[in-house]
Amino acid sequence: MQEILIIRPEIALDDFLPIFLSSTFVLLFGLFYVAVFTLVKMGYLSRLFMPLAYLFWVVQIYSTYFMTDRMHSEPFTQKVMMVTMVAYLILPHLFYYLYTGSLEKYENINEGGHENV
Repeated sequence: MQEILIIRPEIALDDFLPIFLSSTFVLLFGLFYVAVFTLVKMGYLSRLFMPLAYLFWVVQIYSTYFMTDRMHSEPFTQKVMMVTMVAYLILPHLFYYLYTGSLEKYENINEGGHENV
């Protein structure tokens, strides 16, 4: 039986620390983005902090791109990672929209299960 060979570039030892740090930054800046976004939407922070959340998201994208570049990922993998980052931007907005929509819909229903008209 013939062996299947997978050819992939090796990660240079000099790139290990930058890859490790950039992948850590992806997690941290993603956490900061969601935390600031959530606190602004909950009303604990002023709406003036929303650009800070988007700044964290942009730095997260740069960290993701830097990580995939240092790992010598294929162009397809890089595109998938960037699409994932766009989804990471959109999903908190979608969640908040669905949450507020459900609150508006169900606050009109009284305890008996009938809508207040």
